[in-house]
Order: sequence, then structure tokens, then C-alpha cells
Amino acid sequence: MQEQEVGIITHYFGKISVGIIKLTSPLKVGDTIHIKGKHDDFTQQITSMQIQHMEVKEAVAGEEVGIKVVGKVHENDKVYKVIE
Repeated sequence: MQEQEVGIITHYFGKISVGIIKLTSPLKVGDTIHIKGKHDDFTQQITSMQIQHMEVKEAVAGEEVGIKVVGKVHENDKVYKVIE
């Protein structure tokens, strides 16, 4: 199982369990991601993604997306796309 770095967490909204990812590579709904940081290390599938509160299916490098996360994340956690 390979991984490719696709971005970094810039913010976390705890009450709604949403992480904001600044993308360095494209990402789309259905992709499996691995979030890894000092305190966090988990894998999940992206079930929904938003840009500026608008639902999107995919996003490209340079955009900031919000995704529902299954665990708590922190600023500067790295986000990897799992390549099957």
C-alpha cells in the first residue's frame, strides 16, 4: 500500500468534527486518506467534501477543503492519499 502526500491540516472544528486541508495534490470524494501527526494517526475514506460551504466531488492543488474526520486532528498534521 503506497501513500502520496496531498496536503496539510490548517484548522479543526471540534464541535462538528471537520478538518480543513490545504491541498498540494488533487483529492476527490471516495479517496482513502491517512492523517498523521504528533498526536494523530488514522485512515478514513472521504465521504463528503466542501469548499466555502459548497459540496464538491473533487478539488485541486491550492484549494482548501473541509472534510468530516473520524478522529481529532491538529494544525500541521500531514494528509496522505492511500494508493491501492
